[in-house]
Amino acid sequence: MPVTGTAVLRGAILEQRRDVALSSLLAAGQQAGSALVPVLIGVIVDVAVTSGSPGLLILWIGVLAANFVVLSYSYRFSVRAAERAAEYAEHDLRLRLTHRVLHAGGGADAGRLSGELVNISTSDAKRVGTANVVVPFGLAAIVAVLVSAAVLLTISVPLGLLVLLGTPPLLLLTHYASKPLERRSEAEQARAAHASGVAADLVAGLRVLKGLGAERTAVQRYRRTSQESLVATLRTAQAYAAQGGVVETSSGVFIAVVALVGGVLAADGAISVGELVSTVGLALFLQIPLSTTGWTTIEFAQARASAARIAAVLSAPPAVPPGAGTARQPVRGGLRLRGVTHEGLHGVDLDVAPGELLGIVSPSPAIARALLACLARETDPETGTVELDDVPLAGLDPAAVRAAVLVATHDAVLFAGTLLENVTATGAADITAALVAAAADEVADSLPDGVDSTVGEQGSSLSGGQRQRVALARALAADRSVLVLHDPTTAVDSVTESRIAGALRRVRRGRTTVVVTTSPALLAVTDRVILLDGDGVRCEGRHADLVESRSDYRETVLT
Repeated sequence: MPVTGTAVLRGAILEQRRDVALSSLLAAGQQAGSALVPVLIGVIVDVAVTSGSPGLLILWIGVLAANFVVLSYSYRFSVRAAERAAEYAEHDLRLRLTHRVLHAGGGADAGRLSGELVNISTSDAKRVGTANVVVPFGLAAIVAVLVSAAVLLTISVPLGLLVLLGTPPLLLLTHYASKPLERRSEAEQARAAHASGVAADLVAGLRVLKGLGAERTAVQRYRRTSQESLVATLRTAQAYAAQGGVVETSSGVFIAVVALVGGVLAADGAISVGELVSTVGLALFLQIPLSTTGWTTIEFAQARASAARIAAVLSAPPAVPPGAGTARQPVRGGLRLRGVTHEGLHGVDLDVAPGELLGIVSPSPAIARALLACLARETDPETGTVELDDVPLAGLDPAAVRAAVLVATHDAVLFAGTLLENVTATGAADITAALVAAAADEVADSLPDGVDSTVGEQGSSLSGGQRQRVALARALAADRSVLVLHDPTTAVDSVTESRIAGALRRVRRGRTTVVVTTSPALLAVTDRVILLDGDGVRCEGRHADLVESRSDYRETVLT
């Protein structure tokens, strides 16, 4: 069942119900005590005027002081519990979003930029978490109104009924006034998230943009996106102001009516001077809970909009469905493709023996990408099957496929941190052999702190060839039963490439390795090479034999 925004919001509150309940109880007590302040002041006035007893006056002043002590501690601990609930809920939502984004089945990033997902995991999660602050103080505001009404009933039935009967329509008006805000808040968050995603995308490609001289185009693109976000934000601000105006105006009119009725009753002698003071004080006090209810509707409107965006990510369908089957253990590493058709691939039949080092040459990058996606089970082929040890990948859980088959794409994506942290990202313990095989030991030697040197975001402190070597070391260190490499040495000099080629064969001996490349140095150390085009496998054989006998192969790998 798809996750809904209502379910996300309700879950964020219920999962922290202990702190929310504690905060609600303390906040209700604090508001009730606040409502009693004008009552106690009225009593003190009446005692001072009617009895003239210093003892009674001191007694009631002491009661008022004790009430303020209770108010202070109630507010302090209610806010503490509410903030704790909000922070834990926000943290839990971030974890759930991260788990969904990183799920082996994929699909969460469909149609979303990475920066947009970050915005949802931070800004939207914070807004939903804030609901745990809103609930206690919203409930406390209702308690404050009820206590005020009860006190006014003891002073005068008309005053009490006025508050009891006048508050529900006021709350209903506030609720309907928040509807436009909720709609516009959702649009605002969507535009802001998209703007963040575009900004992150541009920053990540800043070096490329400068190299192309495309800075002006990039700025114009961001300016358009930012302008759309600004328009959405201003529309939300207008709705916010309109809702606030409705709340403040209606609350002010309501409070004035209560004070006016109290004044008329006092003039007629129906209530005492002290009761008039209490009535006016309660009328002024009511402005706080009534304003709080307006704030509550605003925050809930924004929380609902954010919850809907979070729910869209959490309920995003996976790119590939989970399988119920299990891979054969131990994994031998045999691969078989039968009639595989997907994007650039058309009816491909291919067998890779366990432990074979296979080279795949394709003149089309689209064909290579389609093949890699099918082998990694990032997608299932449109027709045909891909099998691992005679078990179809479509019947396996994507996580189980990744545990046996590692597809290292051409993009050498590194993470902020040290070189060591990047190479051990897959959980590898002993990385020495992998570093040497990928010639990444030379990279480490050239850095001031060796493997403990930071490489910057996306490996920005390294050259293209250095990034490729570190990424290759990471893939080798993972020690998967099947390793698929895509152009791992395009930015590496020829001497280093030859060294890597020989080490690759040595370090992967006995385990299946597929290298999708046009590099003669890498192809020369393979057991077999196939030439793959849109019509399937065009030819196969040893690299040296194909160079000598096939002109189409020579044109692809030697030009």
